[in-house]
Amino acid sequence: MTLRDTPLRVPRFIQLHREDAVDTRAELAAGLSAPAASIAPKWFYDALGSRLFDAITELPEYYPTRTEAAIMAAQQAQIAGSVGRFRTLIDLGAGNCVKAGRLFATLQPHRYVAVDISVEFLRQAIACLQREHPTVDMLGVGLDFSQTLVLPPEVGDGPRTLFYPGSSIGNLAPDAALAFLRRARQGSPGCHLVIGVDLVKDFATLHAAYNDSLGVTAAFNLNVLPHVNRVLGSDFDLRQWRHVAFFDESASRIEMHLEAREPLVVRWPDGERAFAAGERIHTENSYKYVQESFDALLRAAGWAHTRCCTDERAWFAVFCAA
Repeated sequence: MTLRDTPLRVPRFIQLHREDAVDTRAELAAGLSAPAASIAPKWFYDALGSRLFDAITELPEYYPTRTEAAIMAAQQAQIAGSVGRFRTLIDLGAGNCVKAGRLFATLQPHRYVAVDISVEFLRQAIACLQREHPTVDMLGVGLDFSQTLVLPPEVGDGPRTLFYPGSSIGNLAPDAALAFLRRARQGSPGCHLVIGVDLVKDFATLHAAYNDSLGVTAAFNLNVLPHVNRVLGSDFDLRQWRHVAFFDESASRIEMHLEAREPLVVRWPDGERAFAAGERIHTENSYKYVQESFDALLRAAGWAHTRCCTDERAWFAVFCAA
């Protein structure tokens, strides 16, 4: 039987995460009402926001995606050797599933589990991947893994590899990253981990990556406001806000904010917030590590046998751990 004749498996989907509208609005209102206003970065990713982020990854200034892909391509054999033989590849924050798909030929998983906050976003991506790999059992899981990493029984038993690419771990403060890495280890005892980490580099490169000349990152940041308007019932006006991103060397992180262009008031049901000109809403952090500090973080979380693969410039790292 040829590959063309192989019966196509049908991906399965499980939605574990359910948004509670009241709690969601309360969370957004609390962030906007805090002394230092904030909006969690998960609100970037409505349909338009997801497409804008895909566009960001194609920008010449945005090095992380292509640098990580180059490391994965050049060092697939080393990564495969680090994780050994396993049955299930669990892709955390799977998105369009492309990054995991590139590793299938080398890692050869029997089962692929794509985890994201909504399975609706995963349906088309997994369907495409299933056509390319008809013999692999595929499962989409809708889960807010920032809160829990307890996976459903349908994931099955046997050795697992957790895959968390894209330097998304950098969105968490170091103490939160430590807690996440501990949950990951405790949720899948005996598993391996492959994780992408952005490294500290020169200021100009970091600044340009979050302030691209086309303004796509600015559009991505600003797009959070209409999303909040739809969810919270607020009246943000995009014309009153500008994108601000900078590197805080003392904290070793990029910060993204939205800055009020003028004095204004934002209203929502049962609440409002006045902003002075120049006042900001904090939307995202992206922590940058040195190799030694992230290795120490992994070990503090209980991971061992760590291995670090980097590009020639040491701009980005892919860590493997057991």
